[in-house]
Amino acid sequence: MSKNLQGTVALVTGASSGIGEATAAVLADEGARVALVARRRDRLEALAERLGKDNAMVIEADVTEPELAAAAVSQTVAEFGRLDTLVNNAGVMLLGPIVGAPLEEWQRMVGLNLLGLLYCTHAALPHLLSAADSEPRSVADIVNVSSTAGRVARLNSGVYNATKHGVGAFSESLRQEVTKRHVRVTIIEPGAVGTELASHNRPEVLEAMAQNFEGIEIMQASDIAESIRYAVTQPRRVAVNEILVRPTEQER
Repeated sequence: MSKNLQGTVALVTGASSGIGEATAAVLADEGARVALVARRRDRLEALAERLGKDNAMVIEADVTEPELAAAAVSQTVAEFGRLDTLVNNAGVMLLGPIVGAPLEEWQRMVGLNLLGLLYCTHAALPHLLSAADSEPRSVADIVNVSSTAGRVARLNSGVYNATKHGVGAFSESLRQEVTKRHVRVTIIEPGAVGTELASHNRPEVLEAMAQNFEGIEIMQASDIAESIRYAVTQPRRVAVNEILVRPTEQER
């Protein structure tokens, strides 16, 4: 079976669990060497062991720090020689009413969901443009993991909505800027997924979320990773700009 990403290099943020971990495995399965970026080194090392030391490298970094985001990209290129695919997956979802909300929660979401994505993209773009101008594929990819919250504003999701709408706006503007240079920009917008994302919320928020999704068979991280596989393995002539994927039973 041919490997569509053979000879390419990918960087995945938030690779220590959930969608990031599953995506790293999918990209490696397609033949890419993968830089695994997150703050939890022990988890990254366990994943690198599974993927094979020749195929994966561990970068412990907090991408909300611009110099660390840039260093993660530089380390990837120094070790693997290039960068063809960037998956901006790292994010946090802290829900609840706007009135009386802890400002620290808002700062965390803006810092990671928006600024971390911007810092990584800024650092990666020169290398992605170079990869798109060379073999083996003559195309490069940026995948920004957003959410259904990037499409519809909902009660008790105000700042999370704001960050994900921001991801969508930035992604579309960037797409228009680089698409003729064969850097494709894809937004992935998952609905409810069984990951650690919700676990950082306050107890009362977790209770409300459980009620909202009671009786719904939610998606698995691997489902979203397969969507990313689909987008980045398309021929050079095809750009998949947006994928909205929900559990079958999720209404909105």
